[in-house]
Amino acid sequence: MSLTRKGAATRRRIIEGAAEEMREQGVFSLRLEDVMGRTATSKSQLFHYFPGGKDELLLAVARHEAARVIADQQPELGSLTSWAAWWQWRDKVVTRYREQGENCPLHAAMSQLGTATDAARSVARELLRHWQDQLAAGIRHMQDTGEIVPVLDADREAAALLAGVQGGVMILLTTGGIEHLEAALDRGIAHLRGIPVASTA
Repeated sequence: MSLTRKGAATRRRIIEGAAEEMREQGVFSLRLEDVMGRTATSKSQLFHYFPGGKDELLLAVARHEAARVIADQQPELGSLTSWAAWWQWRDKVVTRYREQGENCPLHAAMSQLGTATDAARSVARELLRHWQDQLAAGIRHMQDTGEIVPVLDADREAAALLAGVQGGVMILLTTGGIEHLEAALDRGIAHLRGIPVASTA
């Protein structure tokens, strides 16, 4: 769909309003009526920009929130060039998810879409690929400067660190506790530094 500047702004307002609704209410069953009320949008307007209805809007929200996951970690995620930078990134990730708490629009949208759908998988794959690529770039930089041993496979190490982060986030969403996310990040960075796990208490 080709949109004017005003049309693009309206579509963006609807997406952001739906995301805010899910974040504030913690709902896993988004009501289009609530989105229309929040964004001062008529039903005809909403279906003009999202002719596929609720599922199309949820997919747009998922893409919007996936982009925010990466954007909220910047500039630290794109500048993992020292151990201080890695710890700054770690703290930023923890702060982001602590503030977000259990109400995650991305998780809610993906759950409503169904994680097995091609559209949902595409959003998840793109998010994880972009995230992993930036972590791997940071690891390679540290290998080039001699801070990380070259024998480590940067892509696999980034994948393992990201898996730990995602596991910690899922535990946060189900229990409200941030400790597992903190532990995954701390142990992952300690591993990259070559510090034995037993000495990171």
